[in-house]
Amino acid sequence: MMSSNNNNDDEQQQQHQQSNSGEGSKQQQQQQQQQQQQQQQQLATIAPLSTLLPPPHLHTIISSWLQDDVPSHFDVGGYVVGSNIQVAELYMKSSGVLAGIPFFNAVFAACGECVVQWEDKVVEGMGCYGMGPGDKMKLATVTGPVSHLLRGERTALNTLSRCSGVASVSRLCANLAKAVAWHGEVAGTRKTTPGPFRTVEKYGLLVGGASTHRLDLSQMVMLKDNHIWACHGSIEAAVHKARSACGFSCKIEVECQSLDEALLAAKAGANIIMLDNYTLPSKLKEDAKLFKEQYPHVLVEASGGITMETLGEYMCEYVDVISLGMLTQGYDCVDYSLKIVH
Repeated sequence: MMSSNNNNDDEQQQQHQQSNSGEGSKQQQQQQQQQQQQQQQQLATIAPLSTLLPPPHLHTIISSWLQDDVPSHFDVGGYVVGSNIQVAELYMKSSGVLAGIPFFNAVFAACGECVVQWEDKVVEGMGCYGMGPGDKMKLATVTGPVSHLLRGERTALNTLSRCSGVASVSRLCANLAKAVAWHGEVAGTRKTTPGPFRTVEKYGLLVGGASTHRLDLSQMVMLKDNHIWACHGSIEAAVHKARSACGFSCKIEVECQSLDEALLAAKAGANIIMLDNYTLPSKLKEDAKLFKEQYPHVLVEASGGITMETLGEYMCEYVDVISLGMLTQGYDCVDYSLKIVH
């Protein structure tokens, strides 16, 4: 009888544990869903980043990309399929951050007679994770003449895929900073695709939660080692000459290889000093601390060879910005497809 009772007790205990395990799993799923809903609500209440993109500029660059696809002015594939009205569905097929909706919309607007309708819960910057092989998530439908749909398909997908790739790796780095409560900013660089596509990549940085850094040579003066050597190796001369041209309205940043160079740059009037290509994060943080003791209001940027794996090693209270070229050079594209409904 004792053995029978013990067996019954064991079975009841196992059932209770399984029940608790199942409830715990459900609670985790509910928490994840609530977090995703909160994130979507927050994104929906923020002024859309698309307002940063002037419509005339957007139309110009999109038109040039579409023109690249039909340089001879004949679209034979479009002629084959005709102009019957069809519906295509956009699917996300790999995990990442959705970014690039304004560009996707603009492509089909430029194609003419096409209407893009996004799903109700889809917002720019939403994260979609846990997708495995064969998984896909419907994001939008595009309705219009089939020749127009196919004409814009590759340009729209390429732009969305790459913009989402930049946003995804930027989000990972931004989250690393949040996890350690670092006060500074993760930023991209000017290591971007030449030409108008830079706009897409810089936009992706913002959607992911990173800073764009300067957008072009005129937005901020950055005096790198080549500038200094061209001024006979004088940091002071380079800074003074730059200030004489840009006045009060433009910041000056100086690339420095040591604490001594950083102090010279700050004394000359630099607004930002970049501690560049330090092989030891500990040495960079030590120099940043010593620098801030003398120039607390001058920003310190860490840069040069920093990756997502080493990013956390450079974060400290004396570093204001960490820039990574890999945000726009080493990202994985997010996979999307556009399929005609049949």
